[in-house]
Formats: sequence, C-alpha cells, structure tokens
Amino acid sequence: MKITYTKLSTFSLMIFCLGCMDLDETPYSELSKSNFYNSKLEVLQATLRPFTHMQAWLAFTGQSGYYYHNELSADQVAWPQKGRHGYDNGDHIRQHYHTWTPQESRLENTWSLMWSGVGYVNAVLEDIEQLDHESLGMTSEELESVIAESRVLRAFHYMKIMDLWGNVPVVTKVGDPVQPETRSRKEVFEFVESELLENADKLQNLSPELLGRVSKASAYAMLSELYLNAEIWSGEARWDDCITYSDKLINGEGGGLTGTLQLDEDPLGPFNNTNEDSPENIFQFPFDRTQGFGYNWAAFYAGFSNMSPALDVNYSGNNAFVVIPTAFDAYQENDIRKQEWFLFGPQYRYGTTEPILGSEEYNGEPFVYVNNIRKNSQGQTGEGSMTDGEENSGARFHKYRSGRQGDDNYLNNDYVIYRLTEIYFNKAEALMRQNGGTATAEAVDLINQSRKRYFGSEDWPGESYNTGTLTMDELLAERGREFIFEGKRRTDLIRFGKFTAGTWWDKTPDGDEHTELYPIPYDQIIANPNLEQNPGY
Repeated sequence: MKITYTKLSTFSLMIFCLGCMDLDETPYSELSKSNFYNSKLEVLQATLRPFTHMQAWLAFTGQSGYYYHNELSADQVAWPQKGRHGYDNGDHIRQHYHTWTPQESRLENTWSLMWSGVGYVNAVLEDIEQLDHESLGMTSEELESVIAESRVLRAFHYMKIMDLWGNVPVVTKVGDPVQPETRSRKEVFEFVESELLENADKLQNLSPELLGRVSKASAYAMLSELYLNAEIWSGEARWDDCITYSDKLINGEGGGLTGTLQLDEDPLGPFNNTNEDSPENIFQFPFDRTQGFGYNWAAFYAGFSNMSPALDVNYSGNNAFVVIPTAFDAYQENDIRKQEWFLFGPQYRYGTTEPILGSEEYNGEPFVYVNNIRKNSQGQTGEGSMTDGEENSGARFHKYRSGRQGDDNYLNNDYVIYRLTEIYFNKAEALMRQNGGTATAEAVDLINQSRKRYFGSEDWPGESYNTGTLTMDELLAERGREFIFEGKRRTDLIRFGKFTAGTWWDKTPDGDEHTELYPIPYDQIIANPNLEQNPGY
C-alpha cells in the first residue's frame, strides 16, 4: 500500500498554465505499509475495515446482498407487489418464483459487494503479514492472532460466496491474477476448510473486548456450519466433524460474551438493543447509535404508516418484506415466538387504544395486518399471490426491537451472525443424519432445550419432542420457526432437498435443481472469460 500526496509550487503552476511540461513536485506526505502501521491500534484499524464492509453484503442492506437472496428465494419471507408499490421491475417476484436470470442487477451488486470484501481482506493481509511485531509493540503471538482473524474472515466470505454461486475463483492477492479461473465448489470448500482449521486456534477466546472481531468461538461456529453443509458443498458428508466443532462451543470452548456460552432464556434477548449482553451470541455486528452507526434496517419489514407511531420510533416502514402466510401458520398460537417476533393484527399508537390509520388501500381506515397477500384482504381469508398485495398484507418483522426513542440503547441492536441455538440445531441434525434420519435421545434433548423457552409450563409437556415426533421434516420446520428473519433459510431448504421440490404459498415445485446455485452475473462473465457459468444459465 502506498499513497503519495503532492503539492505544486505556485511558480510551477504558472509555468504549467503557459504550457511548460517540466513540473517539479514536492512530496510532503508519503504513506506506505512500512510507516503507516506504527502500533497495534493501527493494525487493528486496518484489520477491522473488511469487517465493517461485510455489513453491506451480509445484512445491513435489505435491498441486495446475501440476506436478500437467502431469504426472498425461500419459504418464509417475500417482497410482493402491494398496489402501486414494490413491483421494482419484477426483481422480488423472480426471487420467489426462482425465475432469476444472469442479468439481475441485485445479484450483480451482491457479487460486487462480496468480492470487494475479499479484496479488502487480501489487501490487509498483504500488508500486515510482512510487518515486524516488535516495531508495533506487539508479541509475535498477538500479530499472528490478528493475521488469523483476517484469514478466518476471508474464509467466511468464501463460504458464503460458495453457498450462492458454487464454482468460483479463489484469489488471495489483490489483482493477481487479473482474470482468475473458476475453481470447483469442492476446491473452494477445501480452501475454506484449510484456512479455518489452520487459524481457528490462533484466535482469542470470545469476550466483551472482542465484540465485533473474529474470535475462536466464531471460527468454531463457521466450521460447524461448513461441515453441516459439506455434503452439498463438497460432495462428502462430514457429520462427525460438524458434531466435533459444535461440541466445542456447547462445552464452553472458545469463550463467550458473558463467560461461558449458554442459551438465552429471554426470547428477545439475542436480538434486543442490549443484545451484546446475550449469553448465547457468538458472532455479531455491533451497532451504536451514539457513534453515528445505529441499527436501522427494520424498516424494510413494516408498512408505511404504522411503524413510527406504533413503536414510538423516529423511522418509518418501507412496506417491503412480509411473512409468507404458510410460514406464519407454522407457529402454534401458544408459541411465544408467534406472539413476540411479529407485528400482526390491529395497530395502535404506542401505549394507547387509538387505532393507526392506513395510508394507501385502506386510507383513513383502522390499520390491521392480515395473514394473506391479496386484494380486498382486510377481514377476509385466502392467501393471494406475489402481485396481489396491499399495504396491510402479511405479518411483519418484530424480532429485532430498536426500543423507544427515549431509550438509552435506542437503535443499538447488534446483528447476530451466529448464536448458540444454531449450534444446538446443527449438532442435532448431524446426529439424526448419522442415524438414518431418526432422532436420537441426545438430538431430542438439544432441540427441546431450545423449544422449551417458548411455551408456558402448563403447555410444555404436550409441546416437547420425543424420538418419534422429531422427524427430519419436523426438524426443518422447527429450524424455520427458530431462525426466521436470520438469513439462513435458502441454505437449509437446499440441504433438506426442499428448495426446488417444496411447495409454499405462491410457489409450486420447479424441479430444476440448477436454481440451487445462482448464475454468475452476465457482466462478470463478459469481464472475465475465465469464469464458467453455472449449469442451466
């Protein structure tokens, strides 16, 4: 890295105006990796730059990115047209119907954002791998750990890129090669695996001081996910390895934000505006409104008119994402998640019984969210379609709560990437798949520990699973109920063989497995002829 700033003398500028090309430059500041990195702080600042960029492609923007594609192509969240709003060139409709093409602008944006993230990590590594730890006031172990953070973060980028596109290049240096060749998905998997295994134990244990950085616990969680999906991503099942790295977290290895990781008894604890204190969160993006970086994307889930007065917040809804009716119906009425994680039914001004009024199809009428997506839907039944929505269509997102405007922690919710509950589910699934799809007592116990939090003591005995009732289909259903809105559903459906074969709401089985991978964007194929388009596109 080298940045040079120059200043032209007044005389030289005058001569330049007269047409002379013999210009003298006086450098007054030159930055290179040899004199920019003077301390541990400066190394950490550079290391965290790719992490802040990752928010753009993983979660922070609802309009394009990994989250958009992993949710809107699945069976729980949709962005239907609602009257005169939300058609958006049919982008969201094609996501739901799996009729996307290589010319999708949102997919192109996602590709660019994710590969830019890889470039940021590569640039940092090229710099810091050459530094002398003593000149930075660091031990060799400290510098090695920071380098390991970047390599694990790069592996995470590649795991998610591999998830969306499968066969992609593997590049570890900026611009070298200029036009990299496609590698098989198995080769990408092996690269991710080797980077994680080589670096995981060089990382620090998770602690409050490591919030917003890559820890040993987050690397173990990545390995748990990698091996859970290994059969899809590499062609070889790795259930034992998934269990091994899940156990490390379940047994307390890798640290935790509050000491040892444990399930949070509060259904909103992992998501609320003090969720940096949740005992189950492993890896998350920190947000802090007081630092000018508040959590602000919940608006994609609420309607135009109801968000601000209903929740006493200073932002409005974008009337974008809705809960698919079949996904909302998957919850029982006595499930606390159904009561707490959704906006549904009549909407009132916060703390009052004064109805909020609609502003579009129900202008001036009391606003009521309904569990269907169809015209003239208020007070009616029937599920509708992707082009029949109205302003009140579908239950809405309420899992992450920003708090009221006067709250000290207003908009301070951290976005969770991994939490311990997911690790419980990963291990339970691996145990069941090892057992021919039949639940073991240990798998049942893992899922029941999670599920028990959402039912009252009187209801719980009848809602608990046993080895007969926890089937593979029920495990997928419970996984959907638990991780709704968390950007994981497409990956889960593919692993369970339901992504192209499944039926939900306004989508019928397409039976075409090529849609389990997205197409390489057309513009990228044109720019790099060494890229190979995925089959079917």
